[in-house]
Amino acid sequence: MALYTPEYQPTGDEVAVITTSKGTIRVQLAGKDAPIHVGNFVELARKGFYDNLKFHRYVPGFVIQGGCPNTRDLSPEDVAKSAGNPYAGLGTGGPGYSIKEEYSTNPHNSHEDGALAMARSQNPDSAGSQFYFCLGAQHMLDSGYTVFGQTIEGMDVIGQLRVGDVIEHVEIENAAE
Repeated sequence: MALYTPEYQPTGDEVAVITTSKGTIRVQLAGKDAPIHVGNFVELARKGFYDNLKFHRYVPGFVIQGGCPNTRDLSPEDVAKSAGNPYAGLGTGGPGYSIKEEYSTNPHNSHEDGALAMARSQNPDSAGSQFYFCLGAQHMLDSGYTVFGQTIEGMDVIGQLRVGDVIEHVEIENAAE
């Protein structure tokens, strides 16, 4: 699969406003440190890609993960029932392309509590749309997964999120046209 290069060029001022069924999270995006990941996230958000997707993976004290399009047509209850079932296909979907890893070039690639990072498969260049929030510092991930934002409001919301909770909408503030 060819790697996608987003057209959107981040300025470093972008803030993602992620509205969930549990409340709103605001994330300062790291456009200068991870321009491909931020550009991709901004483009997907603007297209409404994340609207009505569900969080499909929750590991207490580790991460809460969402952004898999395979959750779009499922009810929150169906996603919760399917969690952990490898045959359900949750956590395997993407936007139809992958982007290049930036953890090796991001000077601030630190999985702090509330960090926003991109999930991927074994291939380092396989991230697409799935993201996770760190539930506590997870520095063992620093050398293998790209951090592209840090939560600035809504840590309490992140702490309440569970499998099946809905990503209602993602809005990008301070984005260039």
